[in-house]
Amino acid sequence: MATNQWISAFLEAQAAELGAARNTLLAYGRDLRDYESWLASNETCFDSAAKSDVETYMVHCDDQGFSKATRARRLSAIKQLYRFAFEEGWRSDNPAIQISGPGRAKKLPKTLSESEVDRLLEAARASGRSEQERVRNTCLMELLYATGMRVSELVSLPVSAARGDPRMLLIRGKGGKERMVPLSPPAREALAEWLKLRDALEEKRRLEGKPVSKFLFASRSAAGHLTRHRFYLLIKEFAVASDVSPGKVTPHTLRHAFATHLLANGADLRSIQTLLGHADVATTEIYTHVLEARLSDLVLNHHPLAKDDATTHGLKKPAKDA
Repeated sequence: MATNQWISAFLEAQAAELGAARNTLLAYGRDLRDYESWLASNETCFDSAAKSDVETYMVHCDDQGFSKATRARRLSAIKQLYRFAFEEGWRSDNPAIQISGPGRAKKLPKTLSESEVDRLLEAARASGRSEQERVRNTCLMELLYATGMRVSELVSLPVSAARGDPRMLLIRGKGGKERMVPLSPPAREALAEWLKLRDALEEKRRLEGKPVSKFLFASRSAAGHLTRHRFYLLIKEFAVASDVSPGKVTPHTLRHAFATHLLANGADLRSIQTLLGHADVATTEIYTHVLEARLSDLVLNHHPLAKDDATTHGLKKPAKDA
């Protein structure tokens, strides 16, 4: 197969066999096209590149100032491409298999306190040029915080998933995988109010001979629903209005808040993994910093050797036997 067809064949296989999400496929495509372009500028190509070429390309990425996360993702895409090429018989080896990645910096996710989330929710209820926008904004925020959905999952929710005053919401996540997430009473109330307004608007469109949207949060965008970028801007507006630092507020921050607040209040990691739609519990384990803080506080406040009348180090000398 001509090397200019490698990327398309690889992406088709990722989608068909592994159910890779659209955003994942787009990222792979961008990374591999950049690698292909670099190889061409160095007078080589996919089928003739050696280990040294892959290593030199990674140095090139570092020189370009790409983050560790970006470099790790690019190397992962290259490794997967060559593994696919080996399995298809296009190459007899994988030149990237023994190359170590730069690793990812381990950072705790930014999150929000419960009071900050409450203020954001209040701001959403008051933000908007019309009752329709205020009700929609309230529904968006209540659903996001109640479920921990990814923003792409939230804005693309089909209206069919919200019918019948649901106690559980069916969410289609990465790779088309579905999961059920319970809704809190405030989220159900906000959803019911938005559905009432949304259905009235859609009925008006139907009577005017216009097509009816299948999305819960319909818009005039090319996708037919509210875009991630528009919701990102909305949540920044809520942050400003609620006096919460806009720098720490993103749709993903609400997802982190959902997980950390659940864990801090006694939920177990396996349940949180299921609710977030993580394929591996190791991804969820980053939230254990909250559990560690809660357990530390529990010991400091309730252990008999940590009382105020203890010695400087929180320990009392044992009394001598009478």
